[in-house]
Amino acid sequence: MTAPPALLVDIDGTLVDTNYLHVLAWRRAFCEHGHDVPSASIHRFIGAGSEVLLSGLVGDGFPDLEKAWHRHFEALMPEIAPLPGAARFLRAAAGRGVSVVLATSSPSEMLDAYRAAIDADDAISAVVSAGDVDGAKPSPEVFDVAMAKVGADASSSLAIGDTVWDVRAAARAGVGTVCVLTGGIGRAELVDVGAAAVYRDLEELVAELDHSPLARLVR
Repeated sequence: MTAPPALLVDIDGTLVDTNYLHVLAWRRAFCEHGHDVPSASIHRFIGAGSEVLLSGLVGDGFPDLEKAWHRHFEALMPEIAPLPGAARFLRAAAGRGVSVVLATSSPSEMLDAYRAAIDADDAISAVVSAGDVDGAKPSPEVFDVAMAKVGADASSSLAIGDTVWDVRAAARAGVGTVCVLTGGIGRAELVDVGAAAVYRDLEELVAELDHSPLARLVR
């Protein structure tokens, strides 16, 4: 029996315009605790799990930093907005018989605000967040669990993301990745790390959907 097709969709920077809100929240958290970390350096780690980010920027042993980031990000949550084409893209994929699974390294308590901003719950089959896994991106676990939730396998799945962390995590799960530029990472870097295709945003991807790598998922 053929596994059902699944689209594993990152949230931050892909569906909602939050990458730079996360940068600002982390920057404020670092400054609050005496770490002068440039915003550009922080941005390089957005999309990875918080343990990876902290280890890469200030080292281990700073448990209060994540709490501070969470507090500062909560203050910025009223600014969460959907990225161009987010809802239309999810509905276009679901309308072609693909199971849409949101797969994020963000905490589960942020999902309500994210889903409200996207406003396309009717197109979403399942959601996986940091609370559902032991290891966040670049661990493949987020995508492994996402596929398991809808009975898909790597051969019938494709990931959509905006960072190198998405591409690396998906590759470790045996899944290809299509990327968008809305998270602030350049086309060349995404291609170099293994993205199958890169689009300006989800609006462009919707317009090219039947000629994109997603076309192979359609029943």
